[in-house]
Amino acid sequence: MKITDDEVMHVASLARLDLHEDDVEMFAEQIGKILEYVHTLDSVNTDGVEPVTHAISLSNAFRNDDEKEHVNRDTVLSNAPEKEDGAFIVPKIIE
Repeated sequence: MKITDDEVMHVASLARLDLHEDDVEMFAEQIGKILEYVHTLDSVNTDGVEPVTHAISLSNAFRNDDEKEHVNRDTVLSNAPEKEDGAFIVPKIIE
């Protein structure tokens, strides 16, 4: 499929890309080849194939949200390298 230089420049402007004039012809050829390949995919017979949203089936990997006893504060703070007044001391990350 032939893509014109003007079409390449139009797409580049939509994508806010500054293309060098030497690159326009190269991209026109590459985009043309991509569109030819996509056109080839249109000819594949997909009768009887159900539409999918993913190439592989997915299942929910999250655990159930079960209520459990919490660990008391002193046990949690016993593993902290620095603590003060019942809280962790962490490095300041925002000036």
